[in-house]
Amino acid sequence: MSTQAFDFAHLVAAIQQTHVVLASQAAKAVNISLTLRNWLIGQHIAEFELQGADRARYGDKLLSELAQALREQAVSNVGKRQLYGYLAFYRAYPQIVRTASAQSAQTLLPTGAVNKVRTASAPSPAFPAIDPDTLITRLSYSHFEQLVELDDPMQRAFYEVEALRGNWSVRELKRQIATQYYQRTSLSTDKAAIAALAHAKAEQATPQHIIRDPYVFEFLGLKPQEAVTEGQLEDALLDKLQAFLLELGHGFCFEARQKRVLIGGEHFFVDLVFYHRVLKCHVLIELKSDAFSHEHLGQLNAYVSYYKQHHMTEGDQPPIGILLCTRKNQELVEYALAGMSNQLFVSRYQVQLPGKEEMAAFLHKAVEELGGADE
Repeated sequence: MSTQAFDFAHLVAAIQQTHVVLASQAAKAVNISLTLRNWLIGQHIAEFELQGADRARYGDKLLSELAQALREQAVSNVGKRQLYGYLAFYRAYPQIVRTASAQSAQTLLPTGAVNKVRTASAPSPAFPAIDPDTLITRLSYSHFEQLVELDDPMQRAFYEVEALRGNWSVRELKRQIATQYYQRTSLSTDKAAIAALAHAKAEQATPQHIIRDPYVFEFLGLKPQEAVTEGQLEDALLDKLQAFLLELGHGFCFEARQKRVLIGGEHFFVDLVFYHRVLKCHVLIELKSDAFSHEHLGQLNAYVSYYKQHHMTEGDQPPIGILLCTRKNQELVEYALAGMSNQLFVSRYQVQLPGKEEMAAFLHKAVEELGGADE
C-alpha cells in the first residue's frame, strides 16, 4: 500500500478491524478458560469424593463447607449451587479432558487423574459425538449449564449439534429445550423441515399426594407428520381426555374443557376443569407448551380464586390449581408460590418418543455436515 493511499480513513478502518478481530479472539480465549476452570473444579470435587483422605468427615456437607472455605480464599463464583453445577458438568462431559486446552492444564489435575478421565471419556459408538475441542471453543459455559440439565445423552447430543449449527444464543437454546424441539423432531417424518423451521425462528447467538411430577402422556399417539408443532401437542392432549384422566390418577371426574369464566367484564378460558371426589374440590388445569413462568402461575391463581368465590358449594373444599409445563425451575416455582393462599401445583409433562435409532441416524448426518465429529 502506498503512503498516499493510506489516509486517515484507512488508519481508522485498519485499527477498527484489528480491534474487532483480536477482541473476538480474546473473548473466545476467556470463555474457553472459564469453561475449563469450571470443568476442572468439578473434576477436583469428583476426585475428592472418591479418594479424599478425610472425605468421610464432610459427607453431605462437602459442597457447603467447600463453598465457605473457597470464599474465604477470595475465589469467585463458588457457591454451593455453582459447585454442584461444576460437578455435574464434569460428569456429563468427561471428554473435555481430551481438548487441547485441557492438555495444556494437565499440571492442575491430580496425579494419575488424566489417564483415568481419558479412559472414562471414550466416545460412545451408540450415537455420534461432537469433537470436544469444537464444543469448548464454540459453546459458552452458560450453554453447558443448560445442556447438563438433560439426563438423556442422546437428547443432549441433539441440542449440542443444533446449537452449533444454528449458532444459538444461550436464551435461544433454553427456549428450544423448553418448547421440546427434540421431542417434536423425533415425532416428525421430515426432520430437516422442522429443523429449518426452528433455525429460521431462532435467536442468533395431601392434595400433594394426587399431583404427579412428571406426567407422561404416552397415550397421545401422535402420528408422524412433516412437522409437529407445539400447538398440535396441546390439542392432542386435550382431545384424549379419557386417557388423560387415567394418567391424572384416582378420583378425577371431568367437568369441562375450555371453561369460559367472566371476570370484570372479560371472558377467560380454563383449559380443563375436574372435580376430585376424594378431596371434594374442583381441580383446574392449565397446560403450557413451554417452560414454567411466574406469569402462568398468576393466571392460574386468578382462575382458582374465581372458582373459590363463585363455584364452591356446601361441603366443598377450596379448589386446587395444577399448571402443567414442559420444564420447571424448582427454585423459581417456590418463590412464585410463596405467599399464595390458594393451593397451586406445578408439574412437568412429557410425551413418549419413538425408538432412538431414527434420532441417532439424524444426529450422525448432522454431525457429518457440521464437520466436528469426535473420533
